[in-house]
Amino acid sequence: MDAAVRALEGTRRDGQTRMARSVDVALEGKRHLLVQAGTGTGKSLAYLVPALRHAIVTGRPVVVSTATIALQSQIVRKDLPRLVEALAPHLPRTPTFSLLKGRGNYLCLHKIDGGYPSDLEPGALFAQSARDASTGTSERLGEQVRRLREWSAETDTGDRDDLEMPVSDRAWHQVSVSGSQCLGGQCPLVDQCFAERSRAVAREVDLVVTNHALLAIDAFDNHGIIPDHDTVVFDEAHELTARVTGAVTDQLTVGMVRGAVRELRGLGVAATALDDAGEELAAVLPNLPDGRVIGPLPAPAADALEHLRTEARGAHADAKDAGGDGQGAAGARKAVRANLQEIIDVCERLVGPDEDDVVSVSHSERTGRSSLQVAPLDVAGAMRGRILEDTTAVLTSATLALGGRFEAPARSIGLGSRRRIGEEETPAREDPGAWAGIDVGSPFDYRRQGILYIASHLPQPGREGPAPAMLEHLTELVEASRGGALCLFSSRRGAEIAAEHVRARLDLPIGLQGEDSLPRLVEAFRSDDTASLFGTIGLWQGVDVQGRTCRLVTIDRLPFPRPDDPLVSARSERADAEGGSGFMQVSVRHASLLLAQGAGRLIRSSEDRGMVAVLDPRLRTKRYGGVLREAMPPLWPTTDPEVAMGALSRLARASA
Repeated sequence: MDAAVRALEGTRRDGQTRMARSVDVALEGKRHLLVQAGTGTGKSLAYLVPALRHAIVTGRPVVVSTATIALQSQIVRKDLPRLVEALAPHLPRTPTFSLLKGRGNYLCLHKIDGGYPSDLEPGALFAQSARDASTGTSERLGEQVRRLREWSAETDTGDRDDLEMPVSDRAWHQVSVSGSQCLGGQCPLVDQCFAERSRAVAREVDLVVTNHALLAIDAFDNHGIIPDHDTVVFDEAHELTARVTGAVTDQLTVGMVRGAVRELRGLGVAATALDDAGEELAAVLPNLPDGRVIGPLPAPAADALEHLRTEARGAHADAKDAGGDGQGAAGARKAVRANLQEIIDVCERLVGPDEDDVVSVSHSERTGRSSLQVAPLDVAGAMRGRILEDTTAVLTSATLALGGRFEAPARSIGLGSRRRIGEEETPAREDPGAWAGIDVGSPFDYRRQGILYIASHLPQPGREGPAPAMLEHLTELVEASRGGALCLFSSRRGAEIAAEHVRARLDLPIGLQGEDSLPRLVEAFRSDDTASLFGTIGLWQGVDVQGRTCRLVTIDRLPFPRPDDPLVSARSERADAEGGSGFMQVSVRHASLLLAQGAGRLIRSSEDRGMVAVLDPRLRTKRYGGVLREAMPPLWPTTDPEVAMGALSRLARASA
């Protein structure tokens, strides 16, 4: 471990050493481990070192799964290259590693070569422009596709993230395919395939880095994408259940049916019956109430889904030999049959949902489109059966436990009914589900480095949007700090109103999420001591701005989930029915994790100083406020506005 720390030019940290030792014991004893490692612990290094050693000693690969692309990139491009070099002299051989992504992240050479038909209407390549937020310029879709085609002849990876100049999702769709659309071994260019090449590399390395969603899809659908393994590390584990839930949630729209009809007609299949079934669904969907569906679907909707399922099955069979042998016919058949199978599967799930499935209807005011969704109430059973029973799992995050207890996150992934063991214990052979939970703390002195200011004099937030008093006080805080503020909001509309209000009153640079790409906004914030950045959920997690440029973090209101969210309401009802408290177990837990993440944006190094200002008095006045405060970093607390303003003014002068 010491050699690894020196290689990364770090310093020895007690929490990091303790975590590395615990991970090593867990992997050796084949038992699950949950680790809360506060900001600054260096948790990536603490699990990578024992993971690499375990892979070399056992000859079995270890999988590392993250929630965000940013962390994947840091691990693969920054941490691992230096780490394997440092560990090589201490191991029988030099460890190897690779990054594994879903097929849609890679160019499809067969599609570029005309192996699939274009799904764009004639003239779209020339008539439609796509704005690139990272450059502030506009570029025709056709020009983006041309650049991609030229790049396909130059790139060694075909990986979208290796593009120097980004393209729109629509342009990328013209040169890539999903896993279900891929021809696999029947593709004439399979030997040159970028995705297949990355999978071949992954099958030969010691450590594979991937993401939660891909790992879940692979485990639940038996795709065989992830190499066979018996050990997995979940970093950013506080996001695990949400990402897995999203990966196994199905959606049905009229657009999906109409797209399949167009593809079938391109193959010479009339698809009249399928078209009629889609229009029947289009007539029924707008009449369904928005939100969660309690009980069976109304008869007209259920009949429309049955009709659609029947016709989609017939079309799936008709497409098997359609289109002849012309160029692109095989790809077209594969693509449309994959899309039809998706329609069939979601219809079957909607018509006969499992007991724990949550069905809901969504009507978008922005687009005017409607959709049906079906999501699992929880993924604990699925994760236990598909991932955890035959795999040793380490889960880690800066915000994993609530009040120092790991029972809730353990239960959410299917470990709740198993025996908890001590940190250094080795479980009995007949108890493969045993788990331990440890909190290794943080090296930061939070009470000395930061202040938690709760504006308890402000009115309680309402449903009408930001209150005038809150907006005025936010402006006062940003002015006292002379910028340097990361302002977090629970809604996009709230962020927009607040940014407009502060811009009108202060002559300071204000960035607003959505006005440019997030990386460019964060970089502008980082490079200017007087700049502030306003935004929503994309800024609550993952933003790492060290130093004096982030000296104030504001939170407009406690980040409770919407009570009418279908999954939230269903999970709350189940908790109440089981004798618990749905509000505490679902809503307060959700808010606790987000508050901890949001407040964690402030202190990112031992040199950072600043304030977290929560502009919602409920954090102090409500009984559940203590639970929420306990989840946040232990900053020095105050409710006095004068103390807060004075501290910010001193920080601003020190920064200047």
